[in-house]
Amino acid sequence: MNKLVLIRHGQSTWNLENKFTGWVDVDLSELGFEEANRAGDLLKAGGYTFDIAFTSVLKRANKTLDIVLNKLNLTEITIKKDQALNERHYGDLQGKNKAETAKEYSEEQVKIWRRSFDVPPPNGESLKDTAERTLPYFDKFIMPEILSGKNVIIAAHGNSLRSIVMKLNNFTPEEILQFELETAVPLVYEMEDGKLVSKGFLR
Repeated sequence: MNKLVLIRHGQSTWNLENKFTGWVDVDLSELGFEEANRAGDLLKAGGYTFDIAFTSVLKRANKTLDIVLNKLNLTEITIKKDQALNERHYGDLQGKNKAETAKEYSEEQVKIWRRSFDVPPPNGESLKDTAERTLPYFDKFIMPEILSGKNVIIAAHGNSLRSIVMKLNNFTPEEILQFELETAVPLVYEMEDGKLVSKGFLR
């Protein structure tokens, strides 16, 4: 049996400031670094090891992955970076404070943009759009590694990872909208021949 671990990056500086981040390349906050270190400690205590790692091209995910791999003494493994694993693009909302955006557009409209499956913000992506770039990459590059028996870690973002969770858990669009990924809490899937055997958060 092999393992696939999904980990959302630690808190970013814009998470802390309650801003829409999307593709803006902000760093981890002080808490974000602490969260990433804690995730690494949890994985180390659980005896986890990985053969290959995947991440986005954004440094908050890259740094989270680097911290975890350092904890596990896995600094030499292959790391593949691709924007297919980036956070959803928030378009015109990027850089705006969420509370101020709610005043500008109405709370109801912002809720629709944030929590609907297929309604994108102006000039941005919906979760459906995100899935349409994330899942083909997952199927083409990540799933073959899982099928070959490798242990795989993906450090990415709330919405790109939710796309993958939707596929692995066989969730409907309605179900995935209710699913939350906390920052830097590893989600562990045990796989056998590409089939899901068990899943759960590592806390």
